[in-house]
Amino acid sequence: MSYTCTLGLRRYAFGNLKNLLAKASPARSGDMLAGVAAASEEERMAARIALADVPLARFLQEAVVPYEEDEVTRLILDSHDTLAFAPVAGLTVGEFRDWLLSDAADADSLQALAPGLTPEMVAAVSKLMRNQDLILVAAKCRVVTRFRNTLGLPGRLAVRLQPNHPTDDPKGIAASMLDGLLYGVGDAVIGINPATDSLPAITTLLRLIDEFREQYDVPTQSCVLTHVTNTIRAIDKGAPVDLVFQSIGGTEAVNRSFGVTAALLDEANTAARQLGRGSVGNNVMYFETGQGSALSANAHHGADQQTLEARAYGLARRYQPLLVNTVVGFIGPEYLYDGKQIIRAGLEDHFCGKLLGLPMGCDICYTNHAEADQDDMDTLLTLLGVAGINFIIGVPGADDIMLNYQSTSFHDALYLRRVLDRRRAPEFEDWLERMGIADYRGELLPQGATQPLLALAGRL
Repeated sequence: MSYTCTLGLRRYAFGNLKNLLAKASPARSGDMLAGVAAASEEERMAARIALADVPLARFLQEAVVPYEEDEVTRLILDSHDTLAFAPVAGLTVGEFRDWLLSDAADADSLQALAPGLTPEMVAAVSKLMRNQDLILVAAKCRVVTRFRNTLGLPGRLAVRLQPNHPTDDPKGIAASMLDGLLYGVGDAVIGINPATDSLPAITTLLRLIDEFREQYDVPTQSCVLTHVTNTIRAIDKGAPVDLVFQSIGGTEAVNRSFGVTAALLDEANTAARQLGRGSVGNNVMYFETGQGSALSANAHHGADQQTLEARAYGLARRYQPLLVNTVVGFIGPEYLYDGKQIIRAGLEDHFCGKLLGLPMGCDICYTNHAEADQDDMDTLLTLLGVAGINFIIGVPGADDIMLNYQSTSFHDALYLRRVLDRRRAPEFEDWLERMGIADYRGELLPQGATQPLLALAGRL
């Protein structure tokens, strides 16, 4: 089916829904590299006008990636909840935008609607929205998950403590963990990106975090961000696995390049749940995504990168994960060229994930060869905080010395808590008070002899 729009004396035609979505996307380097971006701002506006008139139901009839060729498409369409979709089934994309911005779209109605939306629907409506629209709607969404603490409650902000080390040195990792906990960071997860993927090294890191957590009775969860097959093997060998991590994308082909299938993720999810290590819940999966991953694997099927990113959330939703993290600027300027594109992509990702019912976080980051700086990250950090993001990343000094990219620091989390009055996960906040790290309001206390964690510093 062709989609058209006439502006002035010029008629624009878009051959299919995939092409229309790509041309309607805000400008970004990845779509230009793929040859799917609009050739001009006028063409982009024409695509948006045409997209606004497309019925939402059309996305159930015309797949961006063919159903017969792609298991992600099959999962999205086969799991679609028609009853949940019913309240908006008669709307166009433009009318859906208007409804989302209205008072009728509150937290309860958005939560009920989520299973009825497909990733392509939410990607489409995001392309019609200004940044403030993305923030307003996302701020109304509530997605609560649980393992050893409760994440996503209103007025709360969690932080992943990321104590990476270029040689996986236990003392270096322990020092970063101590540093982060003394800043009140770590309620989302203590998650290590390992320098090596050998199973003995992975097991050593898992035991390091778990022994630390048990010694100080920290109400959080641990994760070593290795390939899902390594985590399954670690479970089989009795390692203390809390969360299963995996990078995923929006097509079967990109997931194949990651070495994963839905069946493999099913196996990992079942194995981790059967361990029963959560104390307040059993959300056990941790996914990371990023715009451009499908293009970098030549697995994009001619679709734009933002639509494919939303499709990755459609896969993630199957597993009711504890955490989903868009590593927004990590893949590089080939896909998101500068601070403006990174900021827009971060807001889009958070909006789309939340609207689909996912517990979204963001690694607010950039690589050193991108046209971006820490001021851009401050802007995105603040905007996502206003939008109600579930969690962000905490890296010592905002500079990850193992992955060699720039992220957000422990101090950045303190800034966001102060200016937006965001508190930590309640169980973690109570622990900080018991440990003499923070008071009952969540405010950090001066370091002193009453803090048991400080005894560890002398042994490092």
